[in-house]
Amino acid sequence: MISDYKLFDVLYTPHISEKSTLVLKKNNTIILKVAVKSNKNDIKQAVKKIFSVEIERVNTVLIKGKVKKRGKYNIRRNHWKKAYVQLKPGQNLDFINNVI
Repeated sequence: MISDYKLFDVLYTPHISEKSTLVLKKNNTIILKVAVKSNKNDIKQAVKKIFSVEIERVNTVLIKGKVKKRGKYNIRRNHWKKAYVQLKPGQNLDFINNVI
């Protein structure tokens, strides 16, 4: 069980892209950037408490950081995790009005 003061440590931002808007319209699924060490249960509880919505399932993907060339050095971007949160039918998520 995740404590209330760590809810905002799990969720970072919504991931906005062309694919995420298509998935939202088709499957009622939102895509969020989350903490790398968080698990599916933590993500589900955080979204449920913060936005007061019912969740059907949560899928997570760990995105490896890309290696980029910066002058003569190769640098690696940070790894990050995204979560596909599918809401139950009839549920809607409004980011602007639901934030505490």
